[in-house]
Amino acid sequence: MDPTRKLRKPGLEHFIKFVRDLPVLRPSEMFTMLEERGYRGQEQARRALCLMAYRHVSRIRRVFLDGEDRNLLPPKSNYLLVGPTGSGKTFLIEELFGKILNLPTALVDVTTYSETGYVGQDPSTMLTRLLHAADENPMIASVGILCLDEFDKIASGQNNAIFAGAGTTKDVTGMGVQRELLKMLESSEIVVPLELTHSTYGDHALMSTADISFVAAGAFSGFQDIAKQRNDDIGFGRAQAGGLGKRVSPGRIAVDFRVEDVESIANFQAYGFLPELIARFTRVLPLCALDAATLKEILHGDVISRMTREFAGEGFELIVDEAVLDNIVDEALQRETGARGLSSTLIRHLEEVAFEAFGAKTSGVVKVGMIDGSIGVSVDS
Repeated sequence: MDPTRKLRKPGLEHFIKFVRDLPVLRPSEMFTMLEERGYRGQEQARRALCLMAYRHVSRIRRVFLDGEDRNLLPPKSNYLLVGPTGSGKTFLIEELFGKILNLPTALVDVTTYSETGYVGQDPSTMLTRLLHAADENPMIASVGILCLDEFDKIASGQNNAIFAGAGTTKDVTGMGVQRELLKMLESSEIVVPLELTHSTYGDHALMSTADISFVAAGAFSGFQDIAKQRNDDIGFGRAQAGGLGKRVSPGRIAVDFRVEDVESIANFQAYGFLPELIARFTRVLPLCALDAATLKEILHGDVISRMTREFAGEGFELIVDEAVLDNIVDEALQRETGARGLSSTLIRHLEEVAFEAFGAKTSGVVKVGMIDGSIGVSVDS
């Protein structure tokens, strides 16, 4: 960041214009727009988050345009998305809030933060990133969205950091960060540094979190086993064969979460979270591992279309057989990488062709098919 840059003056008129220009969209319209932008699956979670987004914008407009007392309106919402890797959690947040609604949206990896006074980024700098997303305007930042990615990694039960000579286990990335987040998720006044440094002597701004909505997301590996164990301990699920009492296989990544499990604050407490922190989330939304049909739809609509345009720009027509798509989807399911792993297989097989052909000012047809059970690539110039 340029050390000479100054914080933009709030400017009430500029802020009011920003609020007035926010898209006024129905939840159903946002749902459809997400699909048009390539988002697939997670219909229940998508519907719930679209409704939350509508309420967020509506509340902001009523407070700052209509002059209504925010204390008489429903409080701001904070949501927690729980689902396996590659299920579309962060993509959903970025597309909905950042691109469809044009709200300042900051995605932060909470594993890089530590309790104030220890090594690591101060949690207050999460709001610094939101300030940057709002082009240094604190008033606009104060109505934005802060996404807490890898949220499950700050569970205190997963923190084993031991300080040399201390004789005890110190919490630098778990419970301490949770305590710092408690006040942020409520309506608080936070002193926010203007630069992402460890210096305490830099410029600061006072920001309110009264209208900032937090959306946390995490894979929560092992959560199902903790919930299952708790249910068994209190007498539930013992007689259910293959149903609610079914234990998740060790090492599984692409697992589904039950609504009953994620709505239990006690399960999150057993996982390593402060119950009062989880209670600050209005809703906890479970996301499912994407099935084969959804993965193939994403592969068709996103990965293949992007690569086809890239090859066309280099003068080549890219043709990929359906059997190849099925093979890629099967591999993604076996590796449990979800949508995140769809492009890696295809890219790996096309790298050699792209290396030789791109920039050569030639043209032709690149065909990707199955040969003796393996993916093969041929080039017709």
